[in-house]
Amino acid sequence: MSLVPEFEIGLWNAWILTLYLPLHPLIMMLIDKVVGTGDMFKKMEAPAYNKAEKIISIFSNFVLFFGLFIYSVFLPLQLGTIWFYIGLALCVLGMIAWTIAIVNIANIPLGEPWTNGLYRFSRHPMTLSSFLIFIGAGIASASWLFLLLSVVLIILFAILISAEERHCLEKFGDTYRNYMDRTPRWIGIAKSVTGG
Repeated sequence: MSLVPEFEIGLWNAWILTLYLPLHPLIMMLIDKVVGTGDMFKKMEAPAYNKAEKIISIFSNFVLFFGLFIYSVFLPLQLGTIWFYIGLALCVLGMIAWTIAIVNIANIPLGEPWTNGLYRFSRHPMTLSSFLIFIGAGIASASWLFLLLSVVLIILFAILISAEERHCLEKFGDTYRNYMDRTPRWIGIAKSVTGG
């Protein structure tokens, strides 16, 4: 792995693994049209951020998120190396999980919390799957800089998760609080619900 690998525009660069980033709204609309209820973006309402969270959101989404995609256009994949195969496996796992999470959201009626499918094992499977894709692309390209920027993005997204959960608690109350009590934030087995 190198800190800053050679920059070159090419077909076999990391952009192939991160292409979903600029395309994810289109992918979500397509999935919603095919298997959903047609109101995907109404379900995706943004939480109310405080001033610090707004700054973090703008920086993480517009500088780092899209900055990493632009960087990936110039970042050659290390084809045929162990780095490539490990990174590719993480990216594919992340893309599959992200797609399943979108299908789960598409099938939930408007106004209900997202608690089915992958949301039984993680309160934030879309964010978790994005982490896998970014880390996978960094490994597949053998770039420490891409990995470092991905980790910074992950930390910033993790900070914003608190605002999302605060929003869900305000909107869904005890239903969401019970969901939080039984479902891990990132990944794990849901705790069983006791009682009737």
